[in-house]
Amino acid sequence: MTNNKTKLWEEPNWHDEVHAWIHAVLKREGITLTGNIGQEHVRQWSNVLTVPTNEGTLYFKAAEPALHHEAALTDALARWEANFVPALLDVDTEKSWFLMRSSGTPLRTFIKAEKSLHRWKAILEDFVAFQKRLASRTDELILLGAFDRRLVKLPALFEELIVKEDEMLLDEDESLTSDEYARLKKCAHLFQEMCAELSSFNIPESLHHDDFHDANVFIQNDKPIFTDWGESAVTHPFFTLIVLLRGAENSLGLDENAPEIKELTSYYLENWQDFASPKDLTRAGELALKVGLVNRALTWQHVIAHMDDAGKADYAVAVPSYLKDFLSAIENDK
Repeated sequence: MTNNKTKLWEEPNWHDEVHAWIHAVLKREGITLTGNIGQEHVRQWSNVLTVPTNEGTLYFKAAEPALHHEAALTDALARWEANFVPALLDVDTEKSWFLMRSSGTPLRTFIKAEKSLHRWKAILEDFVAFQKRLASRTDELILLGAFDRRLVKLPALFEELIVKEDEMLLDEDESLTSDEYARLKKCAHLFQEMCAELSSFNIPESLHHDDFHDANVFIQNDKPIFTDWGESAVTHPFFTLIVLLRGAENSLGLDENAPEIKELTSYYLENWQDFASPKDLTRAGELALKVGLVNRALTWQHVIAHMDDAGKADYAVAVPSYLKDFLSAIENDK
């Protein structure tokens, strides 16, 4: 069945309505527009506009229904954690729109210029403290729309995911082979055991940013700002390492076993020593790097389900690709 649904920003009058909303916010705030509202970027799941003003460039963001909760979640985080989240001028939670001030310079800009990951050390100290504070708000975060991926729920979600053979794109490039898929379907009990062991270390579940890389962290006045919360989930915080490490590898062209990558893992884990011993943290990190791949596949499954045919053609392989990585990781341990 063909799915060529229109994205929100392709609907008639959408841009006119957005521009009117932006103008009303600027008028209320006493801010003057100094140029034309422009297009920063468009994704399958979001649209970002630039708004030049006498107080610097502002950014408008709208999310597609798959990530509709992003505005409400970002609004709550901006109230709870104002020092680490973009400064918002206004939010429409019904439409999932928000207008924000600039967050500064992407961390990736510094990393590539300095050819070093050293800036991550202080940033991860702040981020772990951020995650610890939010551990007491998990119920609120789920009500705001963050995906509920608590460890106790993941085994059932895994089983629901792997039976959807049509989403596995078997034997296509970068996807699972038929043989790998047959082996994956036998992993449900093992996955449940892995989740139980990871839970046994008593690391508090919290808000996990499921796309935490150096282009979603900004530096402003020497402090980090954490952006782009649409894919967030309440789950084990150590899942942070998956995209974090891959992003670091890509930014500097490093191998996954490079000393710098191992050091980055240590930067993150050492901040959790008030909950577990270094030995237990290492084991928990190893487990999270595997279990978290399934969480990442679940996130992609959710987002892809809301895409049109063109989007699915571009991104559908992400689900089986992450499951392929999961299978490889657990089989390499044997």
